Amino acid sequence: MRAVKSLSAAVRLTVISLVICGLIFPILMTGIGQVAMPWQSNGSQVYYDGKSIGSELIAQNFSVPVFFHPRNNSASGVDPDITMTDAMKQVPRIHNATGIPESILNATLLKYRQYTLFFFGTPYVNVLDVNLYLVETYTSTYGPYVQ
Repeated sequence: MRAVKSLSAAVRLTVISLVICGLIFPILMTGIGQVAMPWQSNGSQVYYDGKSIGSELIAQNFSVPVFFHPRNNSASGVDPDITMTDAMKQVPRIHNATGIPESILNATLLKYRQYTLFFFGTPYVNVLDVNLYLVETYTSTYGPYVQ
């Protein structure tokens, strides 16, 4: 009889934990996220010509030589940012593939430069932002690569 009571208590605790942790908590956190940070909660979607082309917070797979490429050696593989040093190393490849002067590509990187701590820390750029700027600015060059 004592074993049945212990088993019954364990089953009740399991069901209660499942309901709280598996249903109530996720619904509550989703609701708070939707109210407090709707843009981030919905994936930080970036749009071009009215359609979603990627996320501001998750790296996109750019493999064509005319685009800046995200880091392929990041731990998670989804880091959307690259250091200015890594970006500057890609400028000659993009110049050769597009004919856009290196000075303009470098100026574009400086325009989109961000810092980890205000103006302190390691400067970096968001690959999607830079590539989107190039697509919008050089439509004749990038037109064949954008569907």
